[in-house]
Order: sequence, then C-alpha cells, then structure tokens
Amino acid sequence: MEDWVIEDEDMPLERKSLLPGKGFFVPDSVHEERKDREIREEAEGADVLVVADPDADGLACAAMVREVYGDAALVPAGPHEIEDGLRRVAEFGAMDCTVFVCDLCPDKFAYVEDDLAFLVEHAGDVHWWDHHQWTEETEAAVREAGVDLVIGDSEEECTADVAVRSIGESEVPRHLEELAAVTRDHDLWLKEDPRSDDLADYSYWVDADEYMDTVQEHGPDLPEDVMEFIEERRVQKNDLIDRAVDRASLKEVGEWTVGVTYGRCSQNEVAESLREQGADAAVVVKPSGSASIRGTESFERAHEVARQVNGGGHPKAAGCKPDIYEDMLDYANHWTSQGTTAKQVILDGFRNLEPKDEAADDETTESTDGDDAEE
Repeated sequence: MEDWVIEDEDMPLERKSLLPGKGFFVPDSVHEERKDREIREEAEGADVLVVADPDADGLACAAMVREVYGDAALVPAGPHEIEDGLRRVAEFGAMDCTVFVCDLCPDKFAYVEDDLAFLVEHAGDVHWWDHHQWTEETEAAVREAGVDLVIGDSEEECTADVAVRSIGESEVPRHLEELAAVTRDHDLWLKEDPRSDDLADYSYWVDADEYMDTVQEHGPDLPEDVMEFIEERRVQKNDLIDRAVDRASLKEVGEWTVGVTYGRCSQNEVAESLREQGADAAVVVKPSGSASIRGTESFERAHEVARQVNGGGHPKAAGCKPDIYEDMLDYANHWTSQGTTAKQVILDGFRNLEPKDEAADDETTESTDGDDAEE
C-alpha cells in the first residue's frame, strides 16, 4: 500500500473527519516494537520513572515528578496499555528504581496482575496516583501487591491534584500547584478557566517532553509563541468539531435524551454543543472504533454505560471500545456506516442501566461483599 493512501495531512477535511489517523494503520506488532525501542532509549537504567496517560493530567503529574525528584523517564501508556507500561518500566528501569503510575485505572486487576508483580519485584518503591473510579476489588488487590496507591475523589480532583498532595504542597513549586488547578478545570469539565483548554490542546498536539518542558518552566501560563501555535491548530480543530455536531442526532433512550455522533474530533466540545441542544448525555464514536461518553447534571452514569462496552471512567466522562471488530471488513463497515453498529451497542448500554434506586442497592451490596462490577 502506498504511503499517500493513509497520509492525512493534505486530505480534505470531510474525508479526514471520517477516517482514523495514519497511526491506526500501523500493525500493533510494528507499533509496539518501535515503542519498545524508543522507550528503552529513554528509560534504560533510569532510577526514577513515570508511567502516565500522556494527556494534560498525566503529563502534569510527570512534570511535577521531574521537578521534585530530578530526571525521570516517562513511559507513556494509555488506559488500554497499562500492563505494557508496567512491563516496560520493569524491563528497562534500574533495579530498585522508584516508579510513579499516574492517571491510569485498570478495568480489572487480572489485566495488570502479572506485570505489576514483575514491577514490584524489580522496583524499590511503586506509587500509584489516580482519580478515576476504582472497584473495591481492584483497589484492594493493587494495594496488596505492594503498591502505595492514592485515589482522589473523581468529582473533586484530577490526578495532578493527587500528585500535589501526595508529594506535599511545600515541595511542589507554586506554578506547578497552579498547573494542577487549571488542569482540573478541563479534566473535570468545569470550564471556569480558559487556560485549561489551552493546556489540553497543547498536550495533544506536541511531543510529551516538549509539553512537560514548557509547563515545568511556565506552569499554566503558556508563552506567546505557544499560544500562536495553538490558535493556528484550532482552525482545523473547530472545523472537525462542527462536522461532528452537524452529523449528530438526538435519541430518546428511556428517560434520557442522548446525542450520538461519529467522527475524528475533540469530544468534549462536541458533547458540550449537544448538551446545549438538550442532550442529557453524548456519545462520540471515533473512526478508530473507540468512543467517548459524556454526561451532564441530569446523567451521571457514563461509567456504568462504558463498563458494559469494554471501558470505564467517571460518572460524567467515560470511554470504551466495543468488542465488535473481527477483521478489516468490520472496520470498513464502521467507516462507511459512520459507526452504526458501535452506536447501537453503546445505546443498548443506556437501555440496560438498572433504575437508579436498584443500582444504588446493588452498590451497597457489592460494597459489603467486596465483589464490585468491572470498572
């Protein structure tokens, strides 16, 4: 296949919004081999390492660790790559190294059990900071594995807040403490500080080390040249948002109005637009096959929907990837139908929610029995 077929820099925006990015078409085996090589170069022999989700929240934590503990190797790992991050740290880090795992929550302990045991045996100390909603079973198992686990209130804190109080406010520079507060504004979708959108966009568009270097020096007040770069990139970002909003439809599912759309876009802004149109919740299905679920004050069960569809998250913000893709023909259908099957599976997750009173009773029982549902 010619490179130009999957190259999207010069692709018309309408087609670009319907297809996944170039990286999607790189086989996992090739991607993982390349990532192993790059992380080995960064992390081999390191005494301090950070496994973090490479978004603004995870990278803010990594920047604080670097500021307080000195040079620290970053091992980026998305929510579905936690076990890979743990394995890489154990393989490449120095014996008795100090490890920080940030802004990540395993859906099941079984997914990380072996790699975490390998890491705990290799490392001197393992600290895990997060703010997602953990099941009691997974939380207890991670602690029993020998990890210093701190979980913040997902309604009040982002993981950067957890990092500040775990390290100690007296140890964290004032501008990085402020960085945590501004990161929280975006991560919890408070929308009270315009700088938070700048941080989120910048972290998505540049290399992780560049982002960390910038915020370590400037905190949440990004320099003028960075702001110029962000404004240039936002022209295309806003166009993709508008296209996703134009494709959206509102579905009545039980007692809720759910806005559903498809496309490569910034899901939070799309969800906000759908909320303004009357949606209690929003589902944004991506060309890659994953989806984002966003709630509102009238729907705070996004994580319960996501748990049914191979995912998890927060009451008002969750993610998932339906297990419906058997081969490339399924993906081809996904792109040409604009995610019809994925939309239906996720909407079924809304329909399958127990009435709130019954769900609350079940949670009480689970808490007593210590047998929580999958995250």
